[in-house]
Amino acid sequence: MNKLAAVLRSEDGFTLLEMACVLTVVAILAAVVLPRVPRGTSLPRLEAYAIEAAAILKADRTEAMKAGRQIATSIDATARSIRSGVNGRTVQVADDVVMTAMLPERCNDRPAMSTVSFFSNGTSCGGLIALLRGDRGYEIHVNWLTGGVEIVARGQS
Repeated sequence: MNKLAAVLRSEDGFTLLEMACVLTVVAILAAVVLPRVPRGTSLPRLEAYAIEAAAILKADRTEAMKAGRQIATSIDATARSIRSGVNGRTVQVADDVVMTAMLPERCNDRPAMSTVSFFSNGTSCGGLIALLRGDRGYEIHVNWLTGGVEIVARGQS
């Protein structure tokens, strides 16, 4: 038994060479796997963009009714930004998100100029803003009659 115990004690632990080999294998695996991990805007972040945009639109509508005047929220789909007509607060959407906007050409007999306008009575000229990544995303609907703002999920089960 003494001989067996001596053999087992001499092989306790790892050598430096074994540790270096294990670390090398882990590093190679990380180098192969990490580039394949998808990076970009996640669905929860996309939802957060939609919520932030809707909050700006709702705040502008509320201010239009409170102040008794027209307020226009600027929508720049090319630059992927939405800017408040009240305080200049802006939502800047990430580069990997496709932003489209369906807005009226004219509002109250004037060119709309890429805006969603809200009036003192709460109504609006309406519009739809879509934030998409692949086939999934969110649409922000602005009702022309009520001025209400709604977020609708798109392409999700």
